[in-house]
Amino acid sequence: MEAYLDNSATTRVYDDVAALMTKIMTEDYGNPSSMHFKGIEAEKYVKDARTIIAKTLKCKEKEILFTSGGTESDNMALIGCAMAGKRKGMHLITTAVEHPAILQTMQYLEKQGFTVTYLPVNKEGILSIEDLKQALTKKTILVSIMHTNNEVGAIQPIEEAGKVIKDFDPTILFHVDAVQGYGKNAIYPKKMNIDLLSVSGHKLHGPKGVGFLYVGEKVKISPILFGGGQQGGLRSGTENVPGIAGLARACEEIYEDLNGNREKLYALKEKLCAGLQQMEEVTINGPKGKEGAPHIISASFRGVRSEVLLHALEDKGICVSAGSACATNRPHVSDTLTAMQVDKELLDSTIRFSLSEFTTAEELDYTLQTLYDVVPVLRKYMRH
Repeated sequence: MEAYLDNSATTRVYDDVAALMTKIMTEDYGNPSSMHFKGIEAEKYVKDARTIIAKTLKCKEKEILFTSGGTESDNMALIGCAMAGKRKGMHLITTAVEHPAILQTMQYLEKQGFTVTYLPVNKEGILSIEDLKQALTKKTILVSIMHTNNEVGAIQPIEEAGKVIKDFDPTILFHVDAVQGYGKNAIYPKKMNIDLLSVSGHKLHGPKGVGFLYVGEKVKISPILFGGGQQGGLRSGTENVPGIAGLARACEEIYEDLNGNREKLYALKEKLCAGLQQMEEVTINGPKGKEGAPHIISASFRGVRSEVLLHALEDKGICVSAGSACATNRPHVSDTLTAMQVDKELLDSTIRFSLSEFTTAEELDYTLQTLYDVVPVLRKYMRH
């Protein structure tokens, strides 16, 4: 049996998405910048995609900018807005538990002369609104806070943070990395005071290599890619028409029964957590139950190195992660777990399980039984 429990790294595309993309790549393959009928055909796919995605956010079509994925969306939001707003101030705020696409971009901006405040989090991975209030200054131009943490599933108080930021200074831009939150939650930028929002297609049963950045119509942002002037000059480069259409189809499908999908995931999460808690010396990190994301479970297995456990599960056909997929190939202590003050002995003993609507109860039963079998053996071996 196989059990794919690494959906925060990437998801299987919907069948409709694969079929639509194949049609575009083999039949409707025009360049959307071309003036002939093939180009107009391609341009319509891009236009229709904007309409579909804008409906999920209750925003305007012109506020959707297509990118190559979450990393580019994050980079564009942070660098583009920092450069456009640096005359007003050079202070930025984020949290200590962001994705590397945010943290490393902030580090780049620090080298360009910007000052960055990294807000701490509590043991559940949640920032303090009071800390955010204290960090805001007259020189602050941008705040970036992720919606859902990719390692432990902590959901930040985005709406409350947006209100605090705008009450302090309406001109401060608020960016939200929603790569793990969009498709699992209803997110409405206007209502939540969000100016920029990053999304990646392959986290929600769409294709890899495509995403979008919501950019509020009044936001001042400088391009970081230059060329043919596509997308109003904000993001030059021929649009990835099959990817964009596939992304939109995935968004449409996942939002058709958003609440139903979420409840199914919470039921699966509860089942897995209950099974894990029956094991000795296993700690579940982050918010419990419905306080956290419906699809992410972080568990530490004391006395077993995460890499060893990952490969033991892989040998049984079970796919999990030792942390963020974007940092898995490099030896690196988790910034998120460190910021949450997780016991040092558990930092290298943590596995992330992540679910999708394709996950079955049978897969979880098989995974739990495998853990019951292999963890005691690995502990015995490690202690020798």
